[in-house]
Amino acid sequence: MEYPSSEKSIIALGPWLQTPTGSYMQEWEQARLDAMTADIFGFHAMQIGVPQINALQANRMPYKWLTDSRLPESTVAASPTSIVVTHDFADLPFASQSLDLIVLPHVLEFAAEPHQVLREVERVLIPEGQVIICGFNPASLWGIRQTVGRMSGVHFLPQNAEFISLLRLKDWLKLLNMEVNRGHFGCYAPPYTSAKWLHRFAFMEKAGNRWWPYFGAVYIVQAIKRVKGMHLIGPAFSKQAIKAARGVPATNKIHKTRQNGAGQ
Repeated sequence: MEYPSSEKSIIALGPWLQTPTGSYMQEWEQARLDAMTADIFGFHAMQIGVPQINALQANRMPYKWLTDSRLPESTVAASPTSIVVTHDFADLPFASQSLDLIVLPHVLEFAAEPHQVLREVERVLIPEGQVIICGFNPASLWGIRQTVGRMSGVHFLPQNAEFISLLRLKDWLKLLNMEVNRGHFGCYAPPYTSAKWLHRFAFMEKAGNRWWPYFGAVYIVQAIKRVKGMHLIGPAFSKQAIKAARGVPATNKIHKTRQNGAGQ
């Protein structure tokens, strides 16, 4: 079966994740995704693409979906409770405002129409629903190596990956009324292909977070769908209860009655 060039690229990302560099990145992302998704509540959560990363394993929603452009050869990485669905990334087979959480692990870099993918994400999210996006940072050592590799023909990552800067991604999200809530940069080690050298530069994770936090090789961004004119309020009876509490106490009535009786 033939796949579009963009889908071929993201398929190539799977084997790359098995390399020492890919495993190093996947380990960092898995830890951050577990921490970010653990406290997001609702009923329906969905991961789009890259089944090798189990983005929803720490989330406790009762219904989880793993969607991809093709049926994965192996769904072992996916949560056992996930339902696997195949579809075009730019055409999500879900009703509008039906999902509480969507995770995009490195999908936008390989999508033929990343804007359309985000528009679909915005469509299917409920108001105040959340999206988490993983991406490669072009302003990093890995990004520089990818650029040099294109000129030399020696690719560090799958060749059709288009790095999207965080500022550019924030602009896209803002246009869709998606408010960035929090994010992380990571993988500050040089783009070595050896596990030995990656381990030697592990100290750069703490140093990078402190001294050059915006130059990590990858980033994870969390955003919330805002709906204009919508305000979250408490129970309808709360204001009435407050007003009722401000009434004249019954003891005052008794006190006045006794005074009138004494005057007679």
